[in-house]
Amino acid sequence: MWRATTVQACGMWPFAAGSGSPMTGVPLGQHLFTGATVCGDPLSWFTRARYISNPSLFMLGMPGLGKSTLVNRMLIGLAATGVVPLVLGDLKPDYADTVRALGGQVISIGRGRGGINVLDPGAMGAAAARIGGEAGEVLKAEAHGRVLNMVAALVTIVRGRPMDDHEQSVLSAVLHHLRERTPEGRTVLLPDVLRVLTEGPPRVRAVTLDRGDDTRYRDAVDPLHRSLLGILDGPLGDTFASETSTRIDPNAPAVCIDISGIGEADTQLTAAAMLAAWSDGLGTVAASHALADAGLAPRRWFFTVLDELWRPLRAASGIVDRIDALTRLNRSLGLGDAKITHTLKDAEALGTDADRAKARGFVERAGMVVCAGLPRTEMEDLGKVVGLSRREIELVSSWSSPPGWGVGGDNEEPPGRGRFLIKVGGRPGIPIKVAITDAERHLHNTNTRWTPNEDAVEQAAARAAREVARAAQEGVLPGGPGGGALPGGTGVEAAGRWTA
Repeated sequence: MWRATTVQACGMWPFAAGSGSPMTGVPLGQHLFTGATVCGDPLSWFTRARYISNPSLFMLGMPGLGKSTLVNRMLIGLAATGVVPLVLGDLKPDYADTVRALGGQVISIGRGRGGINVLDPGAMGAAAARIGGEAGEVLKAEAHGRVLNMVAALVTIVRGRPMDDHEQSVLSAVLHHLRERTPEGRTVLLPDVLRVLTEGPPRVRAVTLDRGDDTRYRDAVDPLHRSLLGILDGPLGDTFASETSTRIDPNAPAVCIDISGIGEADTQLTAAAMLAAWSDGLGTVAASHALADAGLAPRRWFFTVLDELWRPLRAASGIVDRIDALTRLNRSLGLGDAKITHTLKDAEALGTDADRAKARGFVERAGMVVCAGLPRTEMEDLGKVVGLSRREIELVSSWSSPPGWGVGGDNEEPPGRGRFLIKVGGRPGIPIKVAITDAERHLHNTNTRWTPNEDAVEQAAARAAREVARAAQEGVLPGGPGGGALPGGTGVEAAGRWTA
């Protein structure tokens, strides 16, 4: 099938040919072989076209081939239809400028930049109070479970292994105790949890089975107490021990939580910040739908971007369970998501067979799988999960080659940049070529640190020239014990050339 206006169609006859390219959703690019326009995104293909049964996308590809550029286009296109983009943990940042251009909210997280109180129910708590009644109590229970899940994730990151089951029961009892006794308008903080563990109220002691023996109680809670102290006094304390610096605005047209200020080597804080951002963002989604169900707000759909998925996965054993718990029920939440990583080997690098299997499940459950350039061995492994033909494997593998040895080399690009293969179930893949617009190029440049600063170069050249001129006046030029000009001309000319 093809579509055209009557003016265009008369000029195409008799050479029209059907391409079969989907035309529902965000315009992504052109079909690599037919040139036909290809449109698509997880929400449109789930709600309108019904091509997929789960509104999710999993994207793989080597660095620098345009993965985040394609997701940025989906984000912009969906925002134009009223969908709310949520970028929950922007690492570079790749999406902050786009969210600002859409009139959205950008929240910075990191040491000295801002923090998240993981015990704050946030939008869910406010929605529960507004709704009231039985529905409000249900939402409070959901908020409690989300907070418990997030604290358990922080403990897992600090320990490097999951919490024990009885420790989660103790932590749940502590949180209930604090909610009941904290005055309205004041949020609970992690130091409050330590205080309750030290005091040992009856409700908390009951789940430890201490039977009135203080030694048994301390044996039961001390490991959890030590781990929470490790959070507060360790690398995570400054970010998670105080009030939330900026709450997510439930009415914002787009939201980006920028964690690019956290250093690359700070893996624990990066993973914790990403998980906290996801928990807070998905809690906002749940609150929005609860208000809509109660007739207190219009229904809104959301599109979350979970970029660089490999970083939190490698932070600690068991983190994959937390990510799975946060993202598994996106279909029932009116939520589409895009998970982005480099290769399937990111999952294979996890510590246990169970974690690796769960991470592979992210790909298996995805409604859409999008591949940028990948090595052949990686494509063959992926083919076992999503069913790739030999021709598709060869095509995507060819995109992972480096650019040719051009004479100039200034404008040489990898052959796979901007090329993607979209796979849905057992259908043949759709190869596309994405050409970005000037507006997108301005908003999204992942290589900003490699862009020359021409003003700085010119200033450095002028400064060097002044220094050489002053040295010449003083009779001492660089280049040897007796002075003398730099090679190739006067000192001023050479300094300008060498600095430039």
